[in-house]
Amino acid sequence: MPKSIADSQSRTNRERTEATRLALIDAARALFVSKGYGETSTPEIAVAAGITRGALYHHFADKRDLFRQVLVREAETVAADIEAATPRQLTPREALLEGSQAYLNAMSAPGRTRLLLIEGPAVLGLEEIMAIDDATSAGSLRQGLEKAGLGKGEVSLDALSRLLSAAFDRAALEIDAGADPQEIHSAMRWLLEQALGLEPRRKHAA
Repeated sequence: MPKSIADSQSRTNRERTEATRLALIDAARALFVSKGYGETSTPEIAVAAGITRGALYHHFADKRDLFRQVLVREAETVAADIEAATPRQLTPREALLEGSQAYLNAMSAPGRTRLLLIEGPAVLGLEEIMAIDDATSAGSLRQGLEKAGLGKGEVSLDALSRLLSAAFDRAALEIDAGADPQEIHSAMRWLLEQALGLEPRRKHAA
């Protein structure tokens, strides 16, 4: 077989494999959000994705493995949104403020807070969830704090990053539970401005 044909077939196989994985992740996400992890079965996911159950287990070890991949994609999407909101021309402190708002905006996607902050820790455990978080949005926050010089020489950067990350997660949960998004966004921005030693923005008079 000519090399060009073999290469083309290899690409086609990889594309087919990736398409199947994405279909499973998409179907699983929808079911995990609507029914919850515990009430969702692998046969349901396979039917929703339009593939066989055997194919599901070819791509993922089990339901937990598939759930973890759903969460990884969600966390990576949040991190990508933060990166898009913090272009290089921003100062480190501006990037930290804009990135914090981008996090809350990204977490407002339907079902994302439930997946990452409620179901995730319950199913995977806190240690595994923190590892995913550290590789994505929490890692971005720590880098932002370091570049902005926040807490330098005064407190542990790791501890500060974890505590602020927890505050942002609580803010996302508040919004998801029905709190006024603008109030929560404003409160979190104020918190960061205080930590950064910045003069809080004043509301313009009507």
